[in-house]
Amino acid sequence: MSDENVVQEEVVQKIATTLGETSETPLAEIRRVIEVHGEEKALSILDETCKIEVGDGMLTDDGKKRRTLGGIYFKLVKNQSTPKERGKIFGPSSRIPLKYFTWEESKELSNEALKLPKGEVTEVKVNIIGRPGRVIEKSTVVITSMQNSQPPNLPKGLPVPTSDPTTYIVYIAMKQWSKVKDSIEKNPDDKLIVDGYPAFDKRIGKNGAMTIFAQSVTTQKLQQTHRETQRTKKR
Repeated sequence: MSDENVVQEEVVQKIATTLGETSETPLAEIRRVIEVHGEEKALSILDETCKIEVGDGMLTDDGKKRRTLGGIYFKLVKNQSTPKERGKIFGPSSRIPLKYFTWEESKELSNEALKLPKGEVTEVKVNIIGRPGRVIEKSTVVITSMQNSQPPNLPKGLPVPTSDPTTYIVYIAMKQWSKVKDSIEKNPDDKLIVDGYPAFDKRIGKNGAMTIFAQSVTTQKLQQTHRETQRTKKR
């Protein structure tokens, strides 16, 4: 085996060990990632994978389960590869290409759905992650606004919404805010994690605004610290 092949195999083993992959199929796919993209990019995707895992992780396309490290890695590889590159790494797909439902088509069908008998919601919760805007502290509550414009990676088949910004007004109980305030103010790279109840408030602005009433609040750094503490206790 040449020196170059030895080095490449060492990179394959490093990636596989980090991902916890031992089967021949993922090992062969890792080798092809290196052949197609090069060692530097293969390792860069590995670093990105580890950062995602330490942060919020990544869900499967159906949103039901958290991906494994290997699942995150190969998903990132697919996202960062052209169709031709994906074919070289994972093999050609035998599936018939689907005609995806577009955002423009969704308006007509959504209006049609509104005319049909409606189901009942027994529980609803949203999760938002990001930096809060300027904070208003008022007796027992904190109010801030947050905005996003870039939709996340959505499961295949769903219409992709436009990138028009969506603004959220977030209400946080003062007791909850006091637990995260220092971390947010002292760490510019820290992000707020809010689970809450969403409601559309018609009174706000010209056309109303989406409001989130926080039920639980933490930050990425506080969450990471908690995980590290739990790991230490288990040792």
